[in-house]
Amino acid sequence: MKDAAKQLFDDYLSKNNGSADMALAETIQAITLLGLSRTDFFSRAAFYGGTALRILHNLNRFSEDLDFSLLQPEKGEFRLDSYFGPLVEELESFGFKVDVSLKNKKIITPIESAFIKADTRVHVINAGAPESISSVIHRNAVSKIELEIDTNPAEGADYDVVFIDEPIPFSVRTYSMPALFAGEMDAVLSRGWSKRVKGRDWYDFAFFVRKKTPLLLPHLEARLRQKNFYTADEPLRETVFLELLKERINTVDFEAAKQDVRPFINDPREIEIWSPEYFLHVMNNIIYA
Repeated sequence: MKDAAKQLFDDYLSKNNGSADMALAETIQAITLLGLSRTDFFSRAAFYGGTALRILHNLNRFSEDLDFSLLQPEKGEFRLDSYFGPLVEELESFGFKVDVSLKNKKIITPIESAFIKADTRVHVINAGAPESISSVIHRNAVSKIELEIDTNPAEGADYDVVFIDEPIPFSVRTYSMPALFAGEMDAVLSRGWSKRVKGRDWYDFAFFVRKKTPLLLPHLEARLRQKNFYTADEPLRETVFLELLKERINTVDFEAAKQDVRPFINDPREIEIWSPEYFLHVMNNIIYA
């Protein structure tokens, strides 16, 4: 493994309180973004979601997947696998041996997905991790990062170009923070987890509000209309949005939400306060673009 990758792994190991799995995943994520930046990918698509917040805006939680969206629907079929060659070449140039494959879809959706897989123990040892860390990793453990791209994006997003310094300087196109906030509120309001709540959505919601990020309400409306969650004739007003959010807050099991997010954060004390009352307080501090 190249020194730049080892240094990146060491940095992420510290950032993740010694979790080799998370450090390896984040190292692969960073090099994957670098590989994509060497192609035309970011002229067609933008980076968004929790990992974008983590890498670009210092979100204090681990995020597993790399999420992207086309800038606009394309006339021809978008082929995620056309980027596998450059991805593998980039990762191999830093000393990684990976397998990249498309995810088999049981139903047709606008989401294209792929997995990057790497032998966890081999790569952690190659990164020079202490034996106290590498020895407890199962010999068959596999690090798996999912790439997803939405090929039918909702209208109204705006974008920024952001520079990343490691492992070498490069840039990516990403949703602006207000557009990222809209995507997060879409998830908070409409995510259809039947048996449990995704606490990571609520963690990120609070993050945006603490950062005083304005919410791009027209983009949120477009996302909600696209999935028929909001179907009223009138535009989505702030008052209507807040009523929808208040209703959602009052139905969430926040103890279950804490359980979901706890493995992804370093300090569980920061979510001890979670309750409907706390998130109503967060809601009252939302500002708008």
